Amino acid sequence: MGEAKKRKINRLNRIAGQVQGLARMVEEDRYCIDILTQLQAVRSALAKAESEILKDHAACCVAEAIASGDATEQKAKFNELVELMERQRR
Repeated sequence: MGEAKKRKINRLNRIAGQVQGLARMVEEDRYCIDILTQLQAVRSALAKAESEILKDHAACCVAEAIASGDATEQKAKFNELVELMERQRR
């Protein structure tokens, strides 16, 4: 497994641990602001993971489509990115 992949998996495992910690906080009736603060931290961590994976997609998959010269493949990758951005706005 490559280093970049290991970093992504480690990041996602940390996020999973944070979410489990949030569930414990709710079970323990912790102070709402503390829970909300941790929710913000999870949201931020997810955004960083998403950004990293999106950059990889652009650097690898999209770049390969551009380099291929295949207009159909290029359009497909472009449409994937547009659809992703549209889903984020919902």
